Amino acid sequence: MIPISMLPAVNATLNSLSAILLTLGYFFIRRRQIPAHKAAMLGAFTTSTLFLASYLYYHYQTGSTAFTGQGSIRIIYFAILISHTILATTIVPLVLMTLRRAFRADYAAHARIARRTLPLWIYVSITGVIVYWMLYQL
Repeated sequence: MIPISMLPAVNATLNSLSAILLTLGYFFIRRRQIPAHKAAMLGAFTTSTLFLASYLYYHYQTGSTAFTGQGSIRIIYFAILISHTILATTIVPLVLMTLRRAFRADYAAHARIARRTLPLWIYVSITGVIVYWMLYQL
C-alpha cells in the first residue's frame, strides 16, 4: 500500500497523465484515428477517476494543507486554486455528458460538447499539477 504521505505526488502524476492522454486524444481525433482517440480518452477518464478517488481519500484522512507562501506568490496561488476548484466541479458533469454522447454514437453532439469539455479538462489537469507543485514543492 502507498503511504498516505505519497498521495499528493501520486495525484499530481495522475493529473499529468490525464493531461498527456487528453492531448494525445485530441491529436488522434484530428487525424481521424478513432480507435487511438477512444483509447486515449478512456485512459484520461480512468486516470482522472483514480485521481479523484485518491484526492478524496487523502483529504478525508488528512484534511486540508495550508499554503505558506507570502507576497505575490500567494495571490498567484489562490488565483490558480480558485479557478481550478470552480472548473474542477463543473468538469465532472461535462466529461460524463461528453462520454455518454460518444457511447451512444451521437458523434455530432459529442463533438459539439467535446470542443468545450477538452480545454477545460486539460486546464483542470494542468492546474492540479501546478497547485501540487506550489503547495508541496515551493
